[in-house]
Amino acid sequence: MMKKMSIPTSKTSLVLFLCQIISALDVPLDSKLLEELSQPPTITQQSPKDYIVDPRENIVIQCEAKGKPPPSFSWTRNGTHFDIDKDAQVTMKPNSGTLVINIMNGGKAEAYEGVYQCTARNERGAAISNNIVIRPSRSPLWTKEKLEPNHVREGDSLVLHCRPPVGLPPPIIFWMDNAFQRLPQSERVSQGLNGDLYFSNVQPEDTREDYICYARFNHTQTIQQKQPISVKVFSMDSLNDTIAANLSDTDIYGAKPVTERQPVLLTPTGSTSTKVELRGNVLLLECIAAGLPTPVIRWIKEGGELPANRTFFENFKKTLKIIDVSEADSGNYKCIARNTLGSVHHVISVTVKAAPYWITAPRNLVLSPGEDGTLICRANGNPKPSISWLANGVPIAIAPEDPSRKVDGDTIIFSHVQERSSAVYQCNASNEYGYLLANAFVNVLAEPPRILTPANKLYQVIADSPALLDCAYFGSPKPEIEWFKGVKGSILRGNEYVFHDNGTLEIPVAQKNSAGTYTCVARNELGKIQNEVQLEIKDPTMIIKQPEYKVIQRYGQVSFECIIKHDSTLLPTVTWLKDNDELPDDERFLVGKDNLTIMNVTDKDDGTYTCIVNTTLDSVSASAVLTVVAAPPTPAIIYARPNPPFDLELTGQLERSIELSWIPGDENNSPITNFVIEYEDALHEPGVWHYQTEVPGTQTTVQLKLSPYVNYSFRVIAVNKIGRSQPSEPSEQYLTKSASPDENPANVQGIGSEPDNLVITWEPLKGFQSNGPGLQYKVSWRQKDVDDEWTSVIVANVSKYIVSGTPTFVPYEIKVQALNDLGYAPEPSEVIGHSGEDLPMVAPGNVQVHVINSTLAKVHWDPVPLKTVRGHLQGYKVYYWKVQSLSRRSRRHVEKKILTFRGNKTFGMLPGLEPYSSYMLNVRVVNGKGEGPASPDKVFKTPEGVPGSPSFLKITNPTLDSLTLEWGSPTHPNGILTSYTLKFQPINNTHELGPLVEIRIPANESSLILKNLNYSTRYKFYFNAQTSVGSGSQITEEAVTIMDEAGILRPAVGAGKGYSEILFATSPVMHTVRPTFYKVQPLYPRIRNVTTAAAETYANISWEYEGPDHANFYVEYGVAGSKEDWKKEIVNGSRSFFVLKGLTPGTAYKVRVGAEGLSGFRSSEDVFETGPAMASRQVDIATQGWFIGLMCAVALLILILLIVCFIRRNKGGKYPVKEKEDAHADPEIQPMKEDDGTFGEYSLTKKADIPSE
Repeated sequence: MMKKMSIPTSKTSLVLFLCQIISALDVPLDSKLLEELSQPPTITQQSPKDYIVDPRENIVIQCEAKGKPPPSFSWTRNGTHFDIDKDAQVTMKPNSGTLVINIMNGGKAEAYEGVYQCTARNERGAAISNNIVIRPSRSPLWTKEKLEPNHVREGDSLVLHCRPPVGLPPPIIFWMDNAFQRLPQSERVSQGLNGDLYFSNVQPEDTREDYICYARFNHTQTIQQKQPISVKVFSMDSLNDTIAANLSDTDIYGAKPVTERQPVLLTPTGSTSTKVELRGNVLLLECIAAGLPTPVIRWIKEGGELPANRTFFENFKKTLKIIDVSEADSGNYKCIARNTLGSVHHVISVTVKAAPYWITAPRNLVLSPGEDGTLICRANGNPKPSISWLANGVPIAIAPEDPSRKVDGDTIIFSHVQERSSAVYQCNASNEYGYLLANAFVNVLAEPPRILTPANKLYQVIADSPALLDCAYFGSPKPEIEWFKGVKGSILRGNEYVFHDNGTLEIPVAQKNSAGTYTCVARNELGKIQNEVQLEIKDPTMIIKQPEYKVIQRYGQVSFECIIKHDSTLLPTVTWLKDNDELPDDERFLVGKDNLTIMNVTDKDDGTYTCIVNTTLDSVSASAVLTVVAAPPTPAIIYARPNPPFDLELTGQLERSIELSWIPGDENNSPITNFVIEYEDALHEPGVWHYQTEVPGTQTTVQLKLSPYVNYSFRVIAVNKIGRSQPSEPSEQYLTKSASPDENPANVQGIGSEPDNLVITWEPLKGFQSNGPGLQYKVSWRQKDVDDEWTSVIVANVSKYIVSGTPTFVPYEIKVQALNDLGYAPEPSEVIGHSGEDLPMVAPGNVQVHVINSTLAKVHWDPVPLKTVRGHLQGYKVYYWKVQSLSRRSRRHVEKKILTFRGNKTFGMLPGLEPYSSYMLNVRVVNGKGEGPASPDKVFKTPEGVPGSPSFLKITNPTLDSLTLEWGSPTHPNGILTSYTLKFQPINNTHELGPLVEIRIPANESSLILKNLNYSTRYKFYFNAQTSVGSGSQITEEAVTIMDEAGILRPAVGAGKGYSEILFATSPVMHTVRPTFYKVQPLYPRIRNVTTAAAETYANISWEYEGPDHANFYVEYGVAGSKEDWKKEIVNGSRSFFVLKGLTPGTAYKVRVGAEGLSGFRSSEDVFETGPAMASRQVDIATQGWFIGLMCAVALLILILLIVCFIRRNKGGKYPVKEKEDAHADPEIQPMKEDDGTFGEYSLTKKADIPSE
């Protein structure tokens, strides 16, 4: 079956461009193809819509476009044709539509103000630019004015007005003094959005004569200055002295002292105001208040929260700034100014409007003659924008008629297009706040196939790796692609190949025989073309002798080997690394052809050494560790672990860091290599110490990073080569301040538990991760690929939230954000989850069964459509059961077996079938919720097989010259029995075998009398059954004719039904000539009745043993029919059973049992088959007799206990107080918690009676 899938490939951009609906600006055309194919114009570059120019420089209005043939350009100005040839100051760049207006040579920018639009046109259509509004920047001077000094009483409010001249664009305002130093600003003194300088209350130090407002015009790089403003602040003390000097002693005088005042808003005025802002802009709201003490400003949003991560406070919280506003930010925002005497507030009603923005912008269409297509133009805004269409820059209502075109609102539908239908269409979406203009062309092409991949391109891959052979193509209509191997090879098909939509042929696992010439053929109705590529398969590079772990003493020599094997046509390069970095530049390191040698080893050579082998196609590496140890010291020095550090001290306490210092303990003759710092959080996990960091042994101070809302204490552990010291005494505790969370919950998942819900789970933050009290979570979700807004809820510190009322099994975008009493964590990342699954809707169809042999069948089915699965496709289940044996027609129980096939498989093997039987099966699809409906039952039959061994063979009634044989038919006849075969031969006293006699017996016989045997002779018998397929396994038995007939009654000839007599005529030869004998094993010891009970991966082997005690047994086994050597397992002790483990499911094995030391004596072979993979049986426990009996016993026991309790409760008498309390105490009921365990896959075995036919 051919597979198709789409993969992105840089070499197939042309195919993607011409065969799909895409943007011409996104995918470049092939350079050679551009010279031949026609293409309507596409605007590639243009000036901004609102274009403010410097009046002192030339004006450049950009308009660039591409197309084939190259487009010509024209301009309109203020809606009429702009003839640039008539204006000497205006030129157009060659091969471009860009205009250059010469201002520096006498032109005036004001003369060229207006609205400009560019048109690019060729024979395929016309594209137009936006309306480009040209305005020169302006930086007018300040008007002359006389400024009176400002005399203000201490504590009063004051506003210094700037009133800058109106410029284009508006200037940037700032206040400075005569020395060009910025005036300091604070919560008391600050600059408003309009440029005025506000004093909430003036202080004596505000007195100065050089308050100067500056306006900077960026476009012209000029700064304008206002006349200095003088401010004189009169303090109460100086005012009282002045009054006292001008009044007599008898006058009452004295100004009131500075009095505190409650807040009053300086801006905005009144209690309410309104503001309109556009979507995507920055919203700035301002509140400045007067008062003494200086008021503090706070902002809230009525009925909601300020948007997290987009809200900022500026100008000492007097300005609320919200970036990237949307319609959801509309509402009432309240600023509250408060000091110790009271408060005042102002409500600003914000309305967010929106200029048009794209939902679906029109995209270019490339069609073949006769094909259909659509252009879609969808935009949103507030108010809703109107959509209008143009064709080649002309309103579509007055454009030339095109019978293939139909306009339906925001969509143009094209039917049966022709080459003359090529054009460029413009979509204009506009409302009162702006417009959007998009060009999209319709290009109708009729081209024969072309293959863009170079001819005879060589591909080289490593064996067992994927091979991707390119066939980049183009054609209109889209060509069909076929691949062939060799010059005259047949078309490639089958599961071993993957055919991609872009023409690429993928060989998932390339083998040596995959090498050769491959031919790609592209054809459409206009022609056919082919191209050949070459594939070479190389042997993988291997390291056959890897470097090994080494321990070397200082100043010794060490060598690492790295012997490689590679493809003879590839040139390998070997590189050695130390600790994943280049080798030191040291002459002691000698790199040979296949080794690395280090001379005069030192301690710094300790580390991991890696050998990397690179070829142009693959890379392999291997590593080994080198440990350098000291040479044994001459004097006996005692080395020990260091003593613990002491005298820990905390300094430099900050919110997120602190400095810890300590004094090291004695190092005990082994230098301290490093110090380990641990911390304890007494607030969340008292008594538990965590690793914080470690520093070199020469360092005794460290700057530690801290987390908010943690009560820290620290301890230090010293480490040397001997080991770690005991921990130091803990430091003093340090409690950090609370903050908003730094991180969000991990492992966020969305999995539905019901078809109509979505269960969102996450790992809650740990205690110290909360960064503060009041930890909660903001859970947000929205349906994926649907233009929905986020839905959010805030939940307590839990780990799960259930969304109800969801559609069945649809993807959702989910995010969980932590927050506490101080704010939100950063914006969380999104994860994809799915709402709950429901049972599949349909059954697999076209179920087919192919019987391979008498025990194996292959079943095929068609996959169900994925949309009907309604969940994650887990696979398919095949239910199959034996209806009846074709050789027996009796009532029996049906055991249903189940095989599960993972993934989207469409076939499976049914092993372990019984020969000559009738079976039924059905197939069901499985998702996470369960199984879908079953397919119709399919009947199939298995052919005959060889029979099993006869159920028994008994030898009775021994006489001087006869024996009676009785047997049972095989338990598993596996077909229609045709006959039995009996073989026997005498055994003499030296255990030699005589001549072998063979007898064929009809299948309807069950016993046989052998006569004319030798007296007092042991015989060995071999007995098996046959079907038309062949002979089954045989059973053996031995018996002895007696020496004396005394006391033995001979059965009459023909006595007993079912018996047959075989007479052997005696002759002188028979009695006088001694037969030829062969050496055989003695009767004892012997091993017989070997039985097996097999499961999927193991089998229980048991046997019967007759012979000397203390025999040591062994079990030999192998795959049936294989020529491999027998595998041998020794049995511990003298047990008569053994368990074979590690077997392969669904495989037939041969087994035999032997005894050590007994001349290699073994049992006959037995054959068994392990159970199939994924198949399992279960018996309905409720129907089992032992279970019913157990339940009855439990019920009876409960009844007896209830009667005893009832009698005791009604029994009179006095009880001790303690006994009464115990008798009346309520027991503590512990809820039973179900472990969140994972069950294995079990399949129910259903039984039903099948009537005999």
